Order: sequence, then structure tokens, then C-alpha cells
Amino acid sequence: MDDKEKLISILKRINGRGYKAYLDLNGNYDFGLFSLTIKHVQRDPFASPSLLQVNVYNNSFPAELYENITRKIALEDYISRAFRKGVNNSPISRRGSGKSGILLIDCGNQEILQRSSVNISEDNLELRFQLGLPARGRRIMGNEAQKILIKILPEIVFASCFYENLPVEEVTTHVKSFEDAEYLRSQLEGEGLVAFIADGSILPRESGVSSKPLPGAVTFKSPTTLRVSLKTIQDEIVTGMGIPEGVNLIVGGGYHGKSTLLRAVELGVYNHIPRDGRELVITRADAVKIRAEDGRRVEKVDVKSFIHHPPGMGDTSRFSTENASGSTSQATNIIEALEAGSRLLLFDEDTSATNFMIRDERMQRLVSKDKEPITPFIDRVDELYQEQGVSSVLVMGGSGDYFQKADTVIMMDHYQPYNVTLEARKVADEMPLNRRRESRGKFTYKERYPHPESIKPDKGKRLKLDSKGVNQLVIGPEFVDLSQVEQLVESSQTRAIGYALYQFSKSREDSLKRKSNICEVLDYLETKMNQEGLDFLAPPGRSQPHNLLRPRRYEIAAAMNRLRTLRVDS
Repeated sequence: MDDKEKLISILKRINGRGYKAYLDLNGNYDFGLFSLTIKHVQRDPFASPSLLQVNVYNNSFPAELYENITRKIALEDYISRAFRKGVNNSPISRRGSGKSGILLIDCGNQEILQRSSVNISEDNLELRFQLGLPARGRRIMGNEAQKILIKILPEIVFASCFYENLPVEEVTTHVKSFEDAEYLRSQLEGEGLVAFIADGSILPRESGVSSKPLPGAVTFKSPTTLRVSLKTIQDEIVTGMGIPEGVNLIVGGGYHGKSTLLRAVELGVYNHIPRDGRELVITRADAVKIRAEDGRRVEKVDVKSFIHHPPGMGDTSRFSTENASGSTSQATNIIEALEAGSRLLLFDEDTSATNFMIRDERMQRLVSKDKEPITPFIDRVDELYQEQGVSSVLVMGGSGDYFQKADTVIMMDHYQPYNVTLEARKVADEMPLNRRRESRGKFTYKERYPHPESIKPDKGKRLKLDSKGVNQLVIGPEFVDLSQVEQLVESSQTRAIGYALYQFSKSREDSLKRKSNICEVLDYLETKMNQEGLDFLAPPGRSQPHNLLRPRRYEIAAAMNRLRTLRVDS
């Protein structure tokens, strides 16, 4: 390993030369309390910034802050945010051409999740980040690079990566908040709950493009009849609204907070940073948002429990299409979520196909059942819970047909919840439905077995695998549209999904040599990530990735199912 004086001498030597002379920087440099590794140098100032790594020797953080995986994830998240804050507070600027002077670390927004940019262990703290090496035109600005690498970067490292230089209470609060959320989630099943919203939570967000809390928003207060008490890991009592297992309706007038509550529950599968307002909005980890998705591809999904012999389509136990309708796509999304292991489905009428959710008495009289291939969800929702253990939470402001199916009815009024279950049952008794139940047979579906070789990340001989924002995955020649997969939160998560699909496509593990169904594939990927971390996902040539965020199994499955090259057996 060279010392930083060698780095300085190289920068002086290449000052003013062509940009490719920056390649001479590749290597390891000792800065005393930490080392700097320049892993990959961009070949052009307009290309993706260079990859750097810092390793802090003799990590100074107390061991109790990262003694288990829960605390480790939270602390690593905090350090990545502290590094970004240090960058924002530094005098570094985008001087020069292209990406000159950009210093980036992959870190979170409002959610806290395992990511690959920081890794802490007993004797080491590792950070992976990017730097746009400065140039004027395509000529090296050696003095500016020296200022960044020798002066500014060490100041950022000392401010963010050494425990004694950080606000201790803030660090502890960040870790404790994450740990409390995990502990509360672990209690939900035992309490017969699918979600918990703590009193005092702030659910509304700043805007459609900002996930920060809305200033001045009404704080959440649980109705007395749904209030439960849970304990944090330090035995502190937290009160709030428990949404029980079963069929749950969220009703109310427009603009009163129905969808806001559901959205908070959707994202309650993730833990949030302190002062987000949703730190103690906790949902079971297997919750999946279901919606209609016109135009999506479907590959041999067994939707017969919802769609039975539509004209021109034949047997729907192996239903395939390149262009699904609203109802068939919503039926498909349910089956695929169950295949992946979900037992909690979330619906909003605004994004659902009406003819899939309800079919009233008048329509039954006009259009006889022999002419209607769709079994509406209303005729399966209670069976799903009673026989399959699948709970549902539905926003339903325009139809009261679900009153007779609901175990719990929550009304939102001026952003406050009220338990109106008894009132809804009274309405259902006084105005009974005369519609006929239309389900055919018991709810069942066939397992599917994906072909690894049908996932094709190699475009010719070149690996093509990346995300384009949160909503698009590039995998080989294909652009996979994930804009309707609503629980994705960051592009790094989408990228990690692509890497996970790559690992499945290339896997030669004994556990996957035999034919594996989708749930077994997801189990395998989760086990490997648990054992080896996110570095397991990296394809050849992309080792020690700096920009991955741990994906859920349900979003991995969603991406796989939307691949137009996917082939399965069933």
C-alpha cells in the first residue's frame, strides 16, 4: 500500500494531461487512520463517476451499536447519511466539465434498509462511494483533484466515520428507533394484527414527489375500540390503532384520508427514520399492494378462481397474455403475490378494476353468470381469509357491498379514524344484498416453476443490467416496467432486483438444480442475502457494489413475472 504522498505526486505529475492519465491513480493509499482505495477510474469526465472505497482502521463505534443484524443495518444507514451530510456541508463543488467534483454515496430517503455502501465490523468500517474526478474539457485538473482527495475527503471521513465526532444521542436514537420498529413488527402476528399505527403518527406527505412529512398535518389518534398497546424492546408502552387480521374496509368521503392511511400501511413494511412521522407505523412484512395493471404480460398463471373460460381464451389455469386487461391483470397480481408467500393483500378502489371488485344485483340480472367469466373479488375475499389465512385491507368509498364481508370497518373523517364496524353491519342488515355469490368451486392455484435460462441479462456477450430510476429495470435487451409495483422506494432497490434475477439465471446451487417453484427460488435468494449480504448479488466484474438496496421477495417476484422473456412450467 502506498502513502498519500504517492497520491499527491501522481496528481502533480498528471496535472493538465489527457483524462485517461487518471488511470494512474488506481490503487490503495494509507491516510493514517484510514485507507483510500481508488477501485475504478472513469475514462471520461462525462462518464459515470469513479468508484472509491474508504476503510477506517480500528472502528471506534461501540460494539453494542452493531451487535446484531438489526442494529448493524440501522448504524450503517446512519453513517451513510452522515457522510452525505458531510459532503453537503463541505466546500466541494461541481467545477469543471461533465461530472467533475461530484461526490456521491448511496444512502436513504425516509426508509431505512440494508444497503451496500457501508459495512461495519469489529475492526473495520468500509464505505463505498463515487467521485467525479475533475477536468476542464478533457484535461486533468490535478490541483482541484488534490484538494478533494487530500483535504476535503479526509475531513468528511473524520466527521462521519468516527464515533467521537458524531452526535452520540442522535446515533443512538437512530438505531433505537429502527430496533423498536422491528420489535413491534415481531409482535403483530401474536396479537392477531396485520398493521399498527401509533398515536401521534403523521401520515400525510409533503407532496406527490416528496416523502417528507406534511408540515402542520393532523396527527393520528386511534379510536378507543381499536386501540392496542404494544411494547418496545426497552419495555416502553406504545399505544395506537391495531388493524386486525381478516377483511378490513377503510371507508369515508373523498379527501378525508382513506388512501393516505392505506399508503402508510403499504410502506409500513419498511422502517422509517426518526422524525419522519411514520416511525411507528408498522405493517406485517408480507403485505403486498394489489392493483389493476392494463397491458402487462402474464405467463401461465392459474387465475381460474377469478377468471373462468373467457371467450377465445380457453383454460385459465395456465393463463398467458402479452396484454392483460384490468380485471385479468388484477387477478394475476393476487395469484403472483400468494405464490411469493404473501398473506396480506392491500387494495385501493382508485387503482382497481371495478368489474373485478364488485358485480351488483342489477348487473347480475341483466348479464347472466353464463355470460360473465369473472368471479368478483367480493365472492372470494372471505374465503381467502377463512380457508387460506389471507387477510385484506381495502379502501372502498364508492360501494357498500363489502359491508357484509367485512370483519372491521374504519371510517376516515378529517384524517381521523373511527371504528364504524357495528354501524356498517346495521346498514347491511337493514339493506340486505340480494346478489348471488358467484364463486365456482374452492379457491386454488397451481404452482409455477420458472426456467432460469429464460432470464437473459446478457445482450450478446455483454452484460446489460441496471435500473433507470425506481420504475424501470434494464435486463439484457428488455426494459421491465415496474411503475405499477407500488412498494418499491429507490432505484438502488430496483438495481438489486435485477442483480437477484441475474443470480437466479446463472445459479448452479444444488438447492436449485432440481425444478424449483417461485417460492423456493425466492427462499434461496433471501437465504443467500442473509448469509452473504448484498455482495452476493454482484455479477462478475461488479464485485463489492456500492449502490444496492435490499429488495423484498415480493418485488423480486414482481419483476420476474413482468419479464417478457420469462418461461415457466406449471
